[in-house]
Amino acid sequence: MKSKQYSIKVFETTVNDELQFMDFFDNNHMLFKDHLILIEGELSKKIRQYLEDKKLKYLHNMHLPKGRTRKALEEEMKMQEADANISAEIAKNEIAKLSNQLQNNLTVLDEMIRSGREVYVEDDLLLLGRINSGATVRVRGNVIIMSVVEGSIRCDGNYMLLKASPKANIVFHDVEVDNGLLEDKLNRVELKNNEIIITPVLKKETNWA
Repeated sequence: MKSKQYSIKVFETTVNDELQFMDFFDNNHMLFKDHLILIEGELSKKIRQYLEDKKLKYLHNMHLPKGRTRKALEEEMKMQEADANISAEIAKNEIAKLSNQLQNNLTVLDEMIRSGREVYVEDDLLLLGRINSGATVRVRGNVIIMSVVEGSIRCDGNYMLLKASPKANIVFHDVEVDNGLLEDKLNRVELKNNEIIITPVLKKETNWA
């Protein structure tokens, strides 16, 4: 995908009187010919034709996002950084808690599972890398995945801890888990009383699959 970012000048105005509007742009055409003109209110055929004849670029009754000051952007970035640090600490504690529940027969893989590869683990699995689209991981025990899952995972253990992308295919005890419940956040998927329970690690609400 090729992209470009432009900085444009916008002039916002309202048409209250057609003649006054046209007189204004007649007198200031050179000033506003390179602007995007944002026009609020009713726009007659006469004004539309005038704008086209003058080759003025305009939008009608559109609300453009307002720019923010550098200070506001810096404050927002600080808040996002603070939230990210809190989220990371919560996730770290959750992973540590679940890691303690893993059995001694634990398989640790510090690698990326690439497309086309199939991995089978008989016991518990701690995967530090990601599962790429087109890759498959099958686990008989419990699973903790530190990076995003884009491929397929099959788990028959008591729980999984993972974050999935829209591409992922997650099957827990032969039940396909709805990706919308897992996307863009760390989740704990558990089997309790023959029910699959999905709990976002960083949120309080619980979803039932």
